[in-house]
Amino acid sequence: MDKLLTNKHQIAYDSLNLSLALVELDKKTRYFGTDVPIFHSEIHVIMAIAEHSGIHVGGLADVLGVTKGAVSEILKKLERKALVIKDIDDLNLSRYSLSLTEKGKKAHKNHMYYHSVLNNIVENELQNATEAELKFLSNFLSSLISRVENFDENIVE
Repeated sequence: MDKLLTNKHQIAYDSLNLSLALVELDKKTRYFGTDVPIFHSEIHVIMAIAEHSGIHVGGLADVLGVTKGAVSEILKKLERKALVIKDIDDLNLSRYSLSLTEKGKKAHKNHMYYHSVLNNIVENELQNATEAELKFLSNFLSSLISRVENFDENIVE
């Protein structure tokens, strides 16, 4: 096998291993500076509420791309953990307005810090890259993500 093909195969394996490492990192339960464990799905609901103050269950489901039922189940857990408050919406008494408690705000702040640490890892790795290299890498990753998302697992050989 020629060296170029070997390098391309290595990049494919490295890409897969990076994806798996990120998934494993994301699956870990964290406390985000609070006294309660917060799961991946929960912290992303907290983030969406922080970014859309006063959002209601239906709007949150739309933002997250999940069902209202899924959002309601997560919200019950977040309320029990004292991270989220549901109040009757003053503009529409048939729905709830969502907000974060102080503990929820702390979790969100620490979650954003966690993301900044991960962003810094990438920035440090790319610190000496040229603009052309950055553009190539960005296009490569975008294209790869698109192709993987549209990959047909039912390929017939």
